[in-house]
This record gives sequence, structure tokens and C-alpha cells, in this order.
Amino acid sequence: MITSKYKPSNVVLSLFLFGLGILMILPMFWMISTSFKTRSQIYQPNWIPNPFTLLNYQYVLDKMPLARMLFNSIFVSLLSTLGQLFIGTLAAYAFARIRFFGRNIVFMIFLGTMMIPGYVLITPLYLIISKLGILNTYAALIVPRLVSVFAIFLLRQFFLSMPKELDESAFIDGANRFRVLFQIISPNCKPAFTALFIFLFMGAWNDFMWPLIVTNTEAMRTIQVGVAYFRDTNTVLWGATMAASFLASIPILIVFLIANRSFVEGITMTGIKG
Repeated sequence: MITSKYKPSNVVLSLFLFGLGILMILPMFWMISTSFKTRSQIYQPNWIPNPFTLLNYQYVLDKMPLARMLFNSIFVSLLSTLGQLFIGTLAAYAFARIRFFGRNIVFMIFLGTMMIPGYVLITPLYLIISKLGILNTYAALIVPRLVSVFAIFLLRQFFLSMPKELDESAFIDGANRFRVLFQIISPNCKPAFTALFIFLFMGAWNDFMWPLIVTNTEAMRTIQVGVAYFRDTNTVLWGATMAASFLASIPILIVFLIANRSFVEGITMTGIKG
């Protein structure tokens, strides 16, 4: 008797998903492979470098302040992500638990802003940052990212899935809303916070356009801007570009590997109740 685990349909689906996984990994593998190739090998259809070289990594270390740019990316991404989590938590709790006039209308307006392309806001944001006199500073990189409608939406969905009896029991014991949020609700939302942290951190880490616009010195630029150092109007140094891209992706891979289980759990649980 064939168990449900080994039904032909399940086997076919598993093979299909495995194939999709391989297709998604191939670009990453090609990037790593190219970073260890000599210039003459790059346009050859060989997956394994022969000979194996570290010259591209040495070139990256010589031509760009890698340590400084990595620090900038980590600092900016971490602070902006924590800021979005804190502000998003407060707003999401208000939309999920507090009844006030026009709550649903205000929330729909918030969601509507997600349809506005980010590039449309670059010019007004730049003018504001310029008028404030904080160009080429960490504030210019962090402050515009402190509020995330996506974070508010995702956390609201998670809060709605939690029983309101938790709040009511705490209110009976004399707790205020801030205590309920940070001592009762938030500790039960670790999967949602983990999933959201990864999403927001990746968004901040991979941002290229905004750091390029508001910074004008190497000391303030992030790693994504540094990757563009190896491209000019005529040629692209693919070996160095792939080496820099691989170095830039390592922190994201580490964060995801550490929080992988909580990330999947958080994505699953935030869709329970709309």
C-alpha cells in the first residue's frame, strides 16, 4: 500500500519544487564561480574555475574601502530595521486592538501608499534632506526608512490572530496598553518579528539608489554602492563585480540561516486572520 507521503502526485510535486530550487540557486553559484575566475575564463561556459584565482578578491580589497562600506551597510540597515519594527509595532497594535473613529479608513490610506512607486518619492525626499542640511550623514540614510507600511500591515495581521482575552486579563490586573504590548503581546510575536526583521533588513541592505544620491564620499557609502565601482561606461570588470557582490551577500545569508525556522513560521502565522 502506497502511503500518502509517497503518492505519485507528491513525488512529482517534490521533483518540480526541487527543480525550481536548483534554478534559483544557479545564479548564485555562477556568481561565486565567476568571482574565482581569471578574466580570460569569464566568458567561457565552464562552471568550475580552472585555474582557481583570488585575484578578483584582492582587486576588490585594493580598490574599495570594504570594511568601512560593510560597517555603513550593517549600521544603517540595523538601525533602520529596528526603527521600523518599533514604530510598526506601535502602529500595528493601534490598528489591531484600539477602536477609534476612522480606523479602517486610515488603515486603507496607509495601504494605498504601498502602491506609490518608491522612485516617485526620491526627489521630494532629497529636497527635504537637503533643506535639513543632513546630506552625506547617517541620518540621511536612516531617517527616511524609519516607517514601513509593510511592517505595520504584517504585524497587524499577526496581532489580529491573537486572542483579545490576553489584553482583557492584563487590563483587569491593572496593566496599561504599553505594558500589554511590550510584556504580553510582543513576547508571543517572535516569529513575526523575525520574519519582518529579515524582510526589512534585506530591503535596507540591498538599497542602492538612495545611498548613491544622498552620499558623496567613500566614508559614508554602503557596500551596494561599492559594488558599482567596477563598472564604467565602456567595460564591466565581471570578476571583481562578482567578488564584491558575493562579499556583500554574506551578511544576508548569515542572517537568513540563523533565523530560517522562525522566518518560515512567521510568514505562515501572519496569514491566519485578515
